[in-house]
Amino acid sequence: MHLRSAQFLPLIAALFTLYIIWGSTYFAIAVGVQSWPPLLMAGIRFICAGIILMTVLLLRGHKLPPLRPLLNAALIGVLLLAVGNGFVTVAEHQHVPSGIAAVMVATVPLFTLCFSRFFGIKTRKLEWLGIAIGLAGIVLLNSGGNLNGNPWGALLILMGSISWAFGSVYGSRIELPKGLMAGAIEMLAAGLVLLIAALLTGEKLTSMPSTAGLLAVAYLIVFGSIIAISAYMYLIRNVSPAIATSYAYVNPVVAVLLGTGFGGENLSLTEWLALGIIIFAVVLVTLGKYLFPMNNSATPVQISE
Repeated sequence: MHLRSAQFLPLIAALFTLYIIWGSTYFAIAVGVQSWPPLLMAGIRFICAGIILMTVLLLRGHKLPPLRPLLNAALIGVLLLAVGNGFVTVAEHQHVPSGIAAVMVATVPLFTLCFSRFFGIKTRKLEWLGIAIGLAGIVLLNSGGNLNGNPWGALLILMGSISWAFGSVYGSRIELPKGLMAGAIEMLAAGLVLLIAALLTGEKLTSMPSTAGLLAVAYLIVFGSIIAISAYMYLIRNVSPAIATSYAYVNPVVAVLLGTGFGGENLSLTEWLALGIIIFAVVLVTLGKYLFPMNNSATPVQISE
């Protein structure tokens, strides 16, 4: 897609937003779950972000969509945000390092490719090679120390990544509301489901969250949800899927640097090697789509952590 010169600066700003903000959300979640129950925190994050975004849209004259696309958006919100992000939040509450969580979530494009094939979207051998390499990286990562003693945390992140990937592909095959309205409905639905899950599992605040915990949730609401989603919506309307989804192999690097630099997290040599292998695999899959475009492929709709 050819970009007009007037679009260049907004494009760079949008990419920078996704690279840095979505990469930093893992660290923000790790800070938040130190004083928040995980499901409750994720629910508050998305319900507040959804209410704010929906209010802004309605005040600007946007109308609620028909029932079918509204329900479709709610379903995608549950798959991507309630299950995908919710499970990551629970895993970090179980002391999975934020950098490791980001590396695991970087496998989403690999699972997306698998589900694309299931829905009849053409794939390439190069992309399947990327999946094989990525799975090898996952195995190596799980033997590296931080996840070896926390199999439930690893399983939660893996299930969340699979749910995110399925929701991304399925969301590209169904009718969704236009523009940011889809994101607002997805966040409202996810927030409601997560709050119900928190209630059913007995989560409750036993004390006032720390200042750091409150700031972490505020950051996730404003930057991790509202601003980042707006940037991503701009990208999927103006650039190729390869560029729009390139955050998938930049976010883990940002998350690992923040976790090791400010969160006191330590990665073993094996985990650093696994990080490199997984990022290489995702790059391979993404470049396969970019260098060899396919006529009948749908554009997955992904909304971040």
